[in-house]
Amino acid sequence: MAKLYFYYASMNAGKSTTLLQADFNYRERGMTTMLWTAAVDDRGGEHAIESRIGLHAQAHRFTPETDMYAAIAPLHGAGPVACVLVDEAQFLTAAQVWQLARLADEANVPVLCYGLRTDFRGGLFPGSAVLLGIADSLIELKAVCHCGRKAIMNLRVDETGRAVIDGAQTEIGGNDRYVALCRKHFSEARA
Repeated sequence: MAKLYFYYASMNAGKSTTLLQADFNYRERGMTTMLWTAAVDDRGGEHAIESRIGLHAQAHRFTPETDMYAAIAPLHGAGPVACVLVDEAQFLTAAQVWQLARLADEANVPVLCYGLRTDFRGGLFPGSAVLLGIADSLIELKAVCHCGRKAIMNLRVDETGRAVIDGAQTEIGGNDRYVALCRKHFSEARA
């Protein structure tokens, strides 16, 4: 029986790198995979999924309107898809997470989702909330705060490096806009 997995972490924990390694492992065995990422994150340019260490791959891009089950199931029927890998899974809608669960349950395709657990305020993203609630397997990837503790928070910073405490939940950015911190240093930076 296929499962729905959620690999979650703060920024800079290696989520995209881990996804790309899993994809490589399947393809190395001659298996077909499908990679997906959020259309809202266009930083990779021609490489839809790109890790900080330089690994990259093409991927389908989902929007809030994408029916994930309808987009994937027919392709699986035409030739078996061994695994579906979703980067930036925090941007999935609740309905899309349920569509991916249906893919695992009814089409017997493992679905591996990778994403942030929380936003820059410490709140759950909608996609992450549903994944935390219904995924068969939850795997936390580790990032490190500057103090050496496990980083579990994503601090948004402005161009001068000061904490941003208000604004839209989604603002695409990398190390120039976000810093992974432990809860203690996250709270101190926002005080």
